[in-house]
This record gives sequence, C-alpha cells and structure tokens, in this order.
Amino acid sequence: MPVAEARFQVIAGGAVPREPLATDPWQFQTACVDAFVASWRARGFSPVTIDNDIGLLERTLTALGRPAWEVTPEDIDRVVGDLAVKGRATSTRREYVQIFKGFHRFLQARKAAEIEAAFGVRLVCPVDEFNASRHVGDDSPSLVPPPTPERVAEFFDFMKQRIATARKYGPAARDYAMFRTLYHAGLRSEEASLLDKPDVHFSRGPFGKLHVRFGKGAHTSGPRPRWVPMLDGLDMVLRWFLEDVRSKFPDSSVLFADESGGALHRGTIRNRLRYLMELEGRTPAERFSPHALRRACATHNYERGVDLVAIQQMLGHWTVSSTMRYVRPSATFIEDAYQRAVAGTLAELTGKDTTA
Repeated sequence: MPVAEARFQVIAGGAVPREPLATDPWQFQTACVDAFVASWRARGFSPVTIDNDIGLLERTLTALGRPAWEVTPEDIDRVVGDLAVKGRATSTRREYVQIFKGFHRFLQARKAAEIEAAFGVRLVCPVDEFNASRHVGDDSPSLVPPPTPERVAEFFDFMKQRIATARKYGPAARDYAMFRTLYHAGLRSEEASLLDKPDVHFSRGPFGKLHVRFGKGAHTSGPRPRWVPMLDGLDMVLRWFLEDVRSKFPDSSVLFADESGGALHRGTIRNRLRYLMELEGRTPAERFSPHALRRACATHNYERGVDLVAIQQMLGHWTVSSTMRYVRPSATFIEDAYQRAVAGTLAELTGKDTTA
C-alpha cells in the first residue's frame, strides 16, 4: 500500500508542511512572549527592568489588536498616531515601536518556521522607513544641542561629590563610572549595559581599549563589534571601578551590574540619568539624555580637532554622514577654529607661541 506523499517546502528555520496547521493565535503569541522574556533573563536583565518591559510590550500588543505576525505598517501608524493625539511624548511613542520591533525580530529569529506552518504567514517586519522611530528621536541635533564640555564637567563634579555622601556607595560609584564611559567612549546605553569585565583591555594600545562586542548593526544586520580606546582618563576611571567598586556588587561577568549582579537595561540607564539630574537640581532645559552624551562625545572631539573618520570608527557608524548628524559645533566654533589657525601660522612665522 503506497505511503501518502507529504508536501514540504524549505524555509528559514526548517522544513514544515505546506498547509497551515490549526493553532490558536493568541495562545501561540502568549507562548512567544514568554520565550522572549526568558531570553531577557538569559541575558541577565534585572527583574525590575523585565517587569517594566513586559508591561510595555503587553500594552503595545493590546493596542495593535492582532497577532504580531499579522500587524501591518498601517497598524503601527494607527497606534503611534493615537499616542500622539493623546499627547504622549516622542520618547514614549518611540518605546512602543522599539519594543514591538524587538519582539518581531525575536519571532523572525526563533519562530519563523512555526508561524509559517501554523498560520501560513511569512514574517515581514511592519516597521519601515516611514514609521520607524528616528534614530535620534527628540534628541535630534537640529533641535537639541548636546551638553557643552562645561555642563558635562559640572555634572561629573556633582557625581563625584555625591559618591562621598550617597547612602549606597556602590551604585553611586557605578553610575559615575558608567556615565563617564558613555561620554568618553561614545557608547550607546545598550552597548554599555552589555559590557562584561573581560571586555576591558588596559594593555591594548596606548590608552587601553573597550571591546564593544554588541555594537549596533545597520538594518538589523546583527551585532557589529568594535574596539574603542579609553580616552581622557577613562582607563584610570575603570581601573578604580574594577579595583574598588565592582566587588560591592554580586559576582558575575557583567561590568556595570545592578544590585542583583545582572546587566542594567538601557531604560534603567536612562532613568538613572534623569534621577541624577533631578538630584542635581537642574532645570529641564539643562538636562540631557544618555544619547546626548554620545553626541557630546562626537561634537567635543570634533571641536578639538579629532579627525571625523576617527570619530566615525569610535562611534561605530557605517558612514561619515551618520557621524556628521551627531556633530553640532558651538556657536563660536568658526571663530575658535580661525584663532587656532592664525595662532599656528603666526607661531611658525615668528617662532613664538602666540596662544600662551
């Protein structure tokens, strides 16, 4: 008796039957959310961070009103538009889009074969160039300039003073080292949160280097590792942190750990910075975001003459044009550059240092 032929097709994720299988989409999505959350725990995110992000993801999926694999670009437009009408901040709207994009990327990597088998849907992310959150969002250089070198120095002076008086020495000292790292190395919050202790290489190069193993890739291409020098005394800050501060936290591989030894989430880093500037007593106009520290790194290095390509490599950008969007020189940049050029020329002609 001949065996019935099963019809199969090859897709990413394995071979599955061509005909869709009967599965309840909401139960399946719940299981996918549980698996997504389990991946956060595997990466070492703190319970508080996970609880906050679960809530955000659940609100996003509820607002979309359909399983993630059926969501269309128009659904994303609708949800983001509704948030705008309700007066929600640009950063909040961006968080909704980003949490859904992360969940959808997880589905593509882990559940694509099952979804196509069960529901006959080939996954395509509905977050496109027209509804994706702008890379710099409401921190756009055209709208909000990065903090000045003087403002950054004042903030770090405040943090140093706070270490001596804070109720908990460890978190206060960790925050100081972490935000110094964001500024001097130009790291993204998530890149800093994913650093491990072995990623700090003091003997590599003249200043030592950080191995940013999970650098952001372009167009969801995956992590793009890079080596970043520890400039402006960052090597001394991190030596102090590893020798005197890190032992105050539970033992783990994480560099900037929370009080359970896990990695700080980028949202937690943003909230910590906001909290610190509230303690500092600064007005909203004087406050800045973690991403603004990254733009300040680009701008301040450019103003003092660091080559633009070097800054591009430091920040991990694919193109110099991306780096240029981060650079917003001060109002007197042209005059300062002119004075430096004239002073240099006069020094060559007269043999005297005219900048003294």
